[in-house]
Amino acid sequence: MEIMTPAGILFAVICLVGGFILEGGEPQALLQPTAFMIVFGGTIGATVVAFSTSEVLSLPKLIKTAITKKLPDFQETINLIVELAEKARREGLLYLDSQLDTIDDPFLRKAMQLVVDGTDPEMVRSILETEIYSAYERHQVGVNIFESAGGYAPTMGIIGTVMGLVHVLANLSDPDSLGPAIAMAFIATLYGVGSANIFWLPIGGKLKNLSKKELLLREMMIEGILALQAGYNPIIIRERLNAFIKPNTNTAQTEEEEA
Repeated sequence: MEIMTPAGILFAVICLVGGFILEGGEPQALLQPTAFMIVFGGTIGATVVAFSTSEVLSLPKLIKTAITKKLPDFQETINLIVELAEKARREGLLYLDSQLDTIDDPFLRKAMQLVVDGTDPEMVRSILETEIYSAYERHQVGVNIFESAGGYAPTMGIIGTVMGLVHVLANLSDPDSLGPAIAMAFIATLYGVGSANIFWLPIGGKLKNLSKKELLLREMMIEGILALQAGYNPIIIRERLNAFIKPNTNTAQTEEEEA
């Protein structure tokens, strides 16, 4: 599990509730079922209108992805490609056919299969880039779902507050109840703004970050596989692929090899 995602959400909730309590608020005052129903029910209802049934049903899977999926390990992938390049130089490209089952990543395994099958390099690039584009478009749907929900939630909170104030104005004959009633009405705004900035938008941002990193990793794989197919020296391949990772990671790897 990627611990930072649930930990970040939990930390934000604890800080907000903790700050409310330190200011003298009562925790139970934040629990308003009607406001919860209006904000979350309205947000989900408005969001699903914009997307297809299959896209909406993928919501639990997207949440699981954001919580459990870690950022890809670029250095591990570079090491694997370089190792395959060394075997290809010693044994030939056809030897890699027996190594395909050892490659866990389906994209890299498909790329290697194309190379082993003798596919033209330009065709290999075209096929793999098309797959990258298709995957990126699928990922954007998930990002858009959460960003849309993050846009609707504050508005639903305002709607809930307005509905609460309408109820307050209809009962002006009881002045003693106005204060608590107004406070309860504004809980809906709190739910809307809070859920948007603690849950919907951060999850969307996490999915977007994962998508960008995966896209970069796939591009790196393409460059590495094409260099392997062209018969480049494994050292040159490593240097070429190191350009895709952070300078400090690159430096650490170089120092490790020198040692």
